[in-house]
Amino acid sequence: MTGGAGHSSKQYDAELGGVQAKVLEMGKLVEMQFRDAVHAFCERDGDVANRVILRDGTVNRLEVALDEACIRLIVRRQPTADDLRTTVAALKVSTDLERIGDEITKIARSVKDLQADGTRLDNYDLFIHSMADTAAVMLHDALSAYERMDKVQAVHVIAMDDVLDSVFNEMMRSLVEFMAVESASTASALNILWVAKAMERIGDHATNIGEHVVYGVSGIDIRHTDFVQRQSAVPARDAGRE
Repeated sequence: MTGGAGHSSKQYDAELGGVQAKVLEMGKLVEMQFRDAVHAFCERDGDVANRVILRDGTVNRLEVALDEACIRLIVRRQPTADDLRTTVAALKVSTDLERIGDEITKIARSVKDLQADGTRLDNYDLFIHSMADTAAVMLHDALSAYERMDKVQAVHVIAMDDVLDSVFNEMMRSLVEFMAVESASTASALNILWVAKAMERIGDHATNIGEHVVYGVSGIDIRHTDFVQRQSAVPARDAGRE
């Protein structure tokens, strides 16, 4: 995997490749953590939830190592514009992956509370399953876009966030109404809401990764802009040329 127009030295290219490989290694671990957290939620499996919580330390250590590697790379090699953008993108992607790891840990902790409570609200579990499916695709595709520095796929990931937000907002409204009527189930409902909120935040961080890819490829900072809406009006074969 490479980023930008050709690097200034073979040594820089090798070091940057090592950083990018570590980011993808971190991404694979975070994806596994998310799958396990979703499994723990579906089965109300406290043992799996505990393993997810314990492994979060590994995610944190990878972020620290990547921070140090990126800073060393910038200081020692003083990269030019394209290479600097690619290095900064790696730094920012690792930060978002660490924050996804934090949200996954929140899911696992809520699972333990749900297991202890013993109450199941199956209708709301269906909302969680839908959100989990969308968030998992967003995370996977965001990492794929980063691996290949694919701006078109990154834009697609960003656009998917609206789908996840829509399900979350519908679920939140329904849960608030449910808690007003079924006060005895408030604790369980709140834990499910925390799980849903964590998944919504995972989608936000996957969106951030997509934005970092666009920046790394084109140098355009698309945060807080209508870039994605404008891209949707561009034919697919032309979307990557902007």
